[in-house]
Amino acid sequence: MRIMTDATHLTHIPAPDGVAPARGYSHVVTGTGRLVAVSGQVAFDEDGRVVGEGDIRAQARQVFENLRRCLAGAGASFGDVVKLTYFLTDVAHLPVIREVRDEFVDAGCLPASSAVQVVALFRPELLVEVEALAVVGG
Repeated sequence: MRIMTDATHLTHIPAPDGVAPARGYSHVVTGTGRLVAVSGQVAFDEDGRVVGEGDIRAQARQVFENLRRCLAGAGASFGDVVKLTYFLTDVAHLPVIREVRDEFVDAGCLPASSAVQVVALFRPELLVEVEALAVVGG
């Protein structure tokens, strides 16, 4: 089992003993501190308009920018994120979403994650929604 501890308050366990190694996420992340839960974010700009209709890369970039702003509002950053949950209308979009995620998240300490393909999100032009759990060092 390989364990990576970052410089702050989180420990990443990419593959516990007996579990196949993960590609693109850690199986387990633990931490001490204050829990921050960020509701699912979609590709809305600050005025509530959809960004990137039909463009998964543009939507993912807006989603991660919204997550960044929400985390900052709680005194957190992507370095504090322990879990991301992706809701996608087409799981084939996951590689692009991971590429965009890597622009925001340190690839050396990836959070735990789940990806779920859904029939639809709450507006038909939305392709992805992402929620986050973070632990801010205490």
